[in-house]
Formats: sequence, C-alpha cells, structure tokens
Amino acid sequence: MGEPIKVLLVDDHQVVRRGLRTFLEVQDDIEVVGEAADGAEGVARAEELRPDIVLMDVKMPGLDGIDALRRLRELDNPARVLIVTSFTEQRTVVPALRAGAAGYVYKDVDPDALAGAIRSVHAGHVLLQPEVADALLSQEEANTGQGRGSSLTEREREVLGLIADGRSNREIARALVLSEKTVKTHVSNILMKLDLADRTQAALWAVRHGVTG
Repeated sequence: MGEPIKVLLVDDHQVVRRGLRTFLEVQDDIEVVGEAADGAEGVARAEELRPDIVLMDVKMPGLDGIDALRRLRELDNPARVLIVTSFTEQRTVVPALRAGAAGYVYKDVDPDALAGAIRSVHAGHVLLQPEVADALLSQEEANTGQGRGSSLTEREREVLGLIADGRSNREIARALVLSEKTVKTHVSNILMKLDLADRTQAALWAVRHGVTG
C-alpha cells in the first residue's frame, strides 16, 4: 500500500467534522490531516497542509464552499475538492462543478460510499449523478460549439477521450505511451482550444460530442 490519501474536512458544524473524522480514521488508506470551520479557513489550511482531497461543505458563514473552491483554483492548489451537499441544495451543485469541483456527495451518504467517493476522486475520476450531468451538458452545449472540436489534433482527441473515461494524467500517459509532462501539455491545449476551464468540463464536452477513449 502506498501513501494514504490526505483529506481536509471543511464544515462549519463541529459534530459533522467529528463524525467524518471518526469514520475516515478507521480507513487504512485515508488520513484526515486537518479541519476547518469555514471557507476562508479551509483555503488557508489547504495551502498549509496540501491535502489530496478537500471534503467541502457548501453552506458556510463568510466564504462559502463554492467561493472557497474558486479561491483554491486561483491559487493553483492541486487538491481535488469533493463537495458535500444536501438534496435541497441541488441547485448549488452545478455552480460548484463549474468552479472546479471533482464531484459531490450528499450529506446522508453511506460511510462506505463516502470512502469510495474519496478514493475515486483521488484516482482522477469525476463523480456526477445523471441529472446533474444532464444540466451541465446542456450548459456546455449552449456555451461551446461543436466547431471548436475541429481544431483538435488526433492525439488531442485521444487524450480527450481518455479524460472522458475518467483517466488521470498518469493513466493516460501509460495508455498512450507518453510522458506525463506531454499529457499535461495536451490537456492544456485541449482546454485552451475548446475554451473550457477544467477537466470536468472537458469530459462533459467529450461525452456530449461523442469523443470516447
């Protein structure tokens, strides 16, 4: 087993953080490295601790989860953010994903499913429920035209298809026999050519336009 997945808990309810920590600390491959009670503290702790995953509540006083997520992206923090929300807050999920979240879980998620979600996001996958994926795809269809795809090279389309499959840069590099640095360059070119903000939007664009790995 390699290094454990480092997780930062960001939630304004101490009892929630305590419950999450209690469960996650019994997982052999997950380590809770810190906690924060609001978005601003979450950003500061993420910069200090450099976790792999930030488990981020949406509704918090001061800087909320979505604004904290945007701030982390502005700081180029590499942590992948898993949004924690409730069924009544579904309308906040799409803005969170567009801001760069790697997925979301509901607050009543089964503990084992939560651990699975953390492992999946850490592996480079994007977690979307069908109804949210449909909403995102509709927005991307409105904002991004099919014509932009014609500017992609054949290799970039291969990389894009593998992004849509949820592959990480390392996995794409292995599949295409490339260096991770080369894959990272291809990903940057894809985002630039399609005028997309992140891998989540790229994956959705690929699915919408039939680009598969």
